[in-house]
Amino acid sequence: MTNTSGTYIPPAGPLTLKQKVGQLFMPAVFINDTEEEVQRMEKLIKEQQVGSVCFFHSRASAATNFEGKKKIVHNKKSYDCLLELIKRYQNAASVPLLIAIDAEWGLAMRIENTPQYPYAITLGALADKNELIFKVGGAIGKDCREAGVHWNLAPVVDINNNPENPVIGYRSFGDDKEKVLGKAEAFIKGMGKSGILNSIKHFPGHGDTATDSHLGLPVIDKSMGELMEYELYPFKKLIESGIDSVMVGHLLLPQLDKENPSTTSSKIISGLLRQQLGFNGVVISDALNMHAVSKKYPEKGKLEYAAFTAGMDVLCFSENVAEGIHEIITNASETRIQESFERVWALKNKAFRKEKHEKIQTTQLQANSKLNREIAINSITESVGDQALFKNIKNTVFLNVSVSFGKKNSFSEQISSSFNSKTVNLDEALISDNELVLLSIFPPAVKPKDQFGFDKKTLANIHRLLEKRNTFIYLFGNPYVLDILKLKPSSNLVLVYQDFPEFQDVAFEHFSGRIKARGKFPIQLKTFQP
Repeated sequence: MTNTSGTYIPPAGPLTLKQKVGQLFMPAVFINDTEEEVQRMEKLIKEQQVGSVCFFHSRASAATNFEGKKKIVHNKKSYDCLLELIKRYQNAASVPLLIAIDAEWGLAMRIENTPQYPYAITLGALADKNELIFKVGGAIGKDCREAGVHWNLAPVVDINNNPENPVIGYRSFGDDKEKVLGKAEAFIKGMGKSGILNSIKHFPGHGDTATDSHLGLPVIDKSMGELMEYELYPFKKLIESGIDSVMVGHLLLPQLDKENPSTTSSKIISGLLRQQLGFNGVVISDALNMHAVSKKYPEKGKLEYAAFTAGMDVLCFSENVAEGIHEIITNASETRIQESFERVWALKNKAFRKEKHEKIQTTQLQANSKLNREIAINSITESVGDQALFKNIKNTVFLNVSVSFGKKNSFSEQISSSFNSKTVNLDEALISDNELVLLSIFPPAVKPKDQFGFDKKTLANIHRLLEKRNTFIYLFGNPYVLDILKLKPSSNLVLVYQDFPEFQDVAFEHFSGRIKARGKFPIQLKTFQP
């Protein structure tokens, strides 16, 4: 048996009951762990016969830093650390591990200096260009495979129909169920072509909530008819077409189970997902360390057992592996254990059919850049209240105002160079007499927490500028930011979605009149209706 390319999975027969239960556990591992922590994980993998691991950036990343109080240390060599740790953890395993990661927009979601692709909400702006999403899925799958990752816990198929959603938002393809379905299908097919496993999430649908399940338990209080019509729609259709796994989120659906979150609800997992929707593949939990469920089970191992009993196959981010294994062996039937084991074993055999470990090459990065540019051209979206202004701004004197929070604003730099318009900040713009303003905004954060990271003064000054000046906005970020800008129906804006160099270049070409906006709003906003 070997744990590298050409991995051999031994017959399931010789495994003991404890080994089979160990195969159901997926503890978190961290790229920036200390040597002591790495050795502790190697020991856990060996002693508990762990079946899979899920990689995160560090113990200060979002996975364990829900309140955002810990300082995240950046590591330029994260990718090399990933390769080394995969090798070490595989060597510690008597049965080859499934290596998983959240790579919704590429390995860059967890690892510095790796290819990053547009967020799902950006892909949601593509009009009838699902072939580009197929390419994104394929590229992400290729990056994963070459790093030694088998299982991308993606895509998000939640329909984000709540503008105040603090955790899904930009991770969703949008608020139209058919478009979410079509784009998810393209992404999954692309990954599949690269030989990478998928996981649609967060069942039964995390889109219509204003609660972050990292911190609390969201409640989706809708009738079964409403759920089948909307939240469950993409899950049902994708299950019918064939997928590898379903990730169950931490949600309370009182109309189905008043007592238990979906993670520990047999009515939702065994009843709704297995029996009613007919899913026979692997069911994986969302991270079990999340406060929505972890605080309800203070005794070690009880949460893992409750989730398993409800119908879960893989226990992701279990922080109590040994105790969880003990609880399941002590209390569960061998028949129930065998059911989950066989599903996980089949997934392993599928994953190890294709393995190739290579470093990401420069030529590949160039191909990724080309793909990002193509997506930028087809996703850039405009809502122009004053067409005359848009046509004439290039031929008049205007203020080139940058709100970039230290991010490189090559868009404004190109504007300055080509249109002889010096880049100024908000304070300078507010004291100027010029009535015409080109405003480029780079939000500090992609998540809506604390007004997307805007400080009160900056946000107030943006409001003043929009009130006083005839302003044309280019937004390089989450379109939900528009809801906090106090825009008017006649506002002039262009959504660029990302701040990648390729997107900034395309935005400049759009301003210059060389390309037209082709994208469509992927969401309905709360206050601004384009």
